[in-house]
Amino acid sequence: MSYNYKVFTKEMKKDYTILVPNMLPIHFKVLDKVLKDNGFNIEFLEDDVNEIIDEGLRNANNDICYPAMIVIGQFISALKSGKYDLDKTAVLMTQTGGGCRASNYIHLIRKALENSGFQDVPAIGLSVSGIEKHPGLKLSPTLIVKAFYGVLYSDLIMCLYNKIKPYEVNKNETDMVLEKEIKYLNNSLSIFNCFKVNKISKHIVKSFNNISINKTDKIKVGIVGEIYMKYSRMGNNHLEEFLIKENAEVVQSGLLDFINYCLINAIVDNKLYNKSKVKAILSKFAYKFILRQQNKINNTIKRYSSFDAPESFENVRKMADEYIGYGVKMGEGWLLVSNMIELIHQGANNIICAEPFGCLPNHIVGRGAIRKIMDKHPNANIVVIDYDPSQSKINQENRIKLMLSNANLNIYL
Repeated sequence: MSYNYKVFTKEMKKDYTILVPNMLPIHFKVLDKVLKDNGFNIEFLEDDVNEIIDEGLRNANNDICYPAMIVIGQFISALKSGKYDLDKTAVLMTQTGGGCRASNYIHLIRKALENSGFQDVPAIGLSVSGIEKHPGLKLSPTLIVKAFYGVLYSDLIMCLYNKIKPYEVNKNETDMVLEKEIKYLNNSLSIFNCFKVNKISKHIVKSFNNISINKTDKIKVGIVGEIYMKYSRMGNNHLEEFLIKENAEVVQSGLLDFINYCLINAIVDNKLYNKSKVKAILSKFAYKFILRQQNKINNTIKRYSSFDAPESFENVRKMADEYIGYGVKMGEGWLLVSNMIELIHQGANNIICAEPFGCLPNHIVGRGAIRKIMDKHPNANIVVIDYDPSQSKINQENRIKLMLSNANLNIYL
């Protein structure tokens, strides 16, 4: 396969449909509006059928990880569906420039497109660091600012939804408020309004706080792991919905925590390996800015609701100190460990570590740290769930049910 890629040009932007795999349903509904307002005809793929996995298996090496199979399967299935003009369709995958999926997926996608007869469909690798050059995908400062605030507020909505959904008195009231607040957010993300963090977050918090709830005792279950498995409903077999049906409250960190993790890694790269000092300085500035915005959100939650606010990421970062070094940053690296300790501090001692089967970084960092975490926190109840086409959904759910049974048993001990 040639590593020369088809460039997405400025002319293509006008009438091309860009297909993107959906990972975070709330966040991507917001980003969808932001991107379309800036002239991009984006379509987030949400199909959840067995044919997608079959296409992924046919068009990817069997040794490749489950998220790659799903993404490749989604793209090939969509292009074969007949819904799109193949002469005016592109596919897009974000890239961080790190190891594993963060930089290899785009090449696997291009190989799959070539083998399936779609070699003329541009495959766009989108990265802030500019790994690839696509003139038609220039992200303006306005778009970047709006996208950032969209993620910030989406993290808030996801957090509140998880806190309220298991306890709602009126069925589906939380879902109706969720849709209403996504619409509110989409109407609020103009370049003049998105900076009004206190105003927008107050509106969102008050809307969720008005939902009637019955705060009964439920088991808090935290979800950590590989980023796609952690958030994607298709990737983790609708794990959040399953846990709610099993009478549990889901606890998850927001997407901005992963972005903070990437920024810290750039700073660490300069410190440990003498990499770009300019990048480290810019990353430090961006990190401090994000912390300030997150703290504003957390203060709003404390002031206008009865719910506990998330921990400041600076505190979360330091939680890894006793367990792992910051140089361990392949995959989710030290963040995975920090997330587990954060959950334990929040009272979510029951933790599901969602991983693609055979994901080396997550097996080393996730599984490798569990024993030390449990030695220091004997009440921790951690289970690693592998996701793969060969894994039975029934077996996965039975393992989770066993974890929940242990959690119920620990309550009475």
